Formats: sequence, C-alpha cells, structure tokens
Amino acid sequence: MNIHKMSIKEIKDYLLSCEGISAELEKQIQADTRSGVEAAYKLWLRKKEKTEQLYTLWHEMSAYERGLWSRGHSYIAGVDEVGRGPLAGPVVTAAVILPETIYLPGLNDSKKVSPAKREELYKQIRENAIAVSVGISDHHLIDTINIYQATLRAMSSAVHNLPVAPTVLLNDAVTIPGVPMRQIPIIGGDAKSISIAAASIIAKVERDRMMAEYDQVYPGYGFSRNMGYGTAEHLDALKVLGPSPIHRRSFAGVLQPAGET
Repeated sequence: MNIHKMSIKEIKDYLLSCEGISAELEKQIQADTRSGVEAAYKLWLRKKEKTEQLYTLWHEMSAYERGLWSRGHSYIAGVDEVGRGPLAGPVVTAAVILPETIYLPGLNDSKKVSPAKREELYKQIRENAIAVSVGISDHHLIDTINIYQATLRAMSSAVHNLPVAPTVLLNDAVTIPGVPMRQIPIIGGDAKSISIAAASIIAKVERDRMMAEYDQVYPGYGFSRNMGYGTAEHLDALKVLGPSPIHRRSFAGVLQPAGET
C-alpha cells in the first residue's frame, strides 16, 4: 500500500476501518504532509488509545473471573442490586453468568455508564451471557422487613432462578443467606468484576424500565427521570400529592418530606 497515491478520504476511510496498521504504513502516514492526512492519523490515534484503555479496563475487571476460571469454575455468577436508596419502587437485583470468551468493551459499574451505553450493554449481555436472572422485592416487602433484608431476598431469588447453577458467586459487598455455593463478597464489586458489573447493568435497566412505566400510572412525581430517588422535584411532588401506592412508607421523607415539620 502506497499512502502517497491515495486520496485523503481513502486514507481516512481505511484508518477508520482497521484496528491496527503496520509500522511501515504508519511511517508513511507520519511522513505525509497533507493536513487532511495528519487529521485522519490523529483521529485514528485517539481511537486506538480508547480501544487500548477499554481493553485494559476489561483486563483489570476480569481478574477475579480469570482466577476462578483457571481453577475450573466455568459458571461464575455476578450478583448486584439497584434501588436501595429510592423513596419509591422496588429494589431490583440480577445474577449473570458470563462465558470465558466474552468481551464487552465499556462494561463498568452501571452508575458510570451513559443510558445509551447501558441499553447497548444490556442487549449484548442478554444475547451472550450463559445465564441471566432477575430478582425483585417490592415496596411492600421493603416496608415489612427493611431494605437490607429485602435486597438479600431479591438476590437470593435471582441466584436460585438462574437456569444454570453457578459454582461460585461474586457479590457486590454482601453475603447472601440461604445459597449453597461459595460466595466472594467484593466491596465496590461493580467496578472490580465484569460479572458483577454485568449484573448491575441488567438490574439498572430493568428497574429504570419499571419506573418509567410507573411514571405513566402515577404521574406527577417524575419517576421516569428520578427513578424514585429523593430529588427536589420528587420531594416537592410528595408535599403536594402525598405518597403514591408504590412509595416506601418506612423511608424518611415519604410521609413527612424533608423540610417539613
């Protein structure tokens, strides 16, 4: 390939279509004095750097899994929750078993991923995971046994409902009672384990979709925007409308919103 015989558009299209180029070709591009070629090369370098960063993150976040896979654990389930803090709606948990061969660039703690990227990752996880299961504890159970116990019960449900039985669990910070397999609680696990991160993505998207539906049933609280968290908009609505049927009565701020006496 002779760069000097190619148009700027041809060079740009070529660079955008490939992940790597030979040292000789890169030397030709660097020697090309056309400003358009220089711009295309800089764009390719940024793309390459981003690709390398994503792979490095994946490598770091898959350390727990690689260690367990190497010891014969083919079915590792990551377990996480979303929705412990909101004033309304359920707490949603997920358990996900990923195959050893999977690579999902950009997978991370759901709180660190944009809504559009979460939807993309959600689809990829659903299509490629060995198994995915969701557990839900509604506002009634949360008010009855408290949010922590309700979360553990939803996690247990997610694990038991997996169509493939895991041999080990990677959990975000907690130990789940009533499950027979080995558990490894990891503090901040949704940013340290690809399995837990995948579970956080599934749980987050599932719960967000539920809250968007609740927004249609119980308008005025902004559930599709705040997902039940105690934003200023939400607290103002509580003062005017009072709690909806899905509000957690045991949570401070629901029956007496913050700021009232």
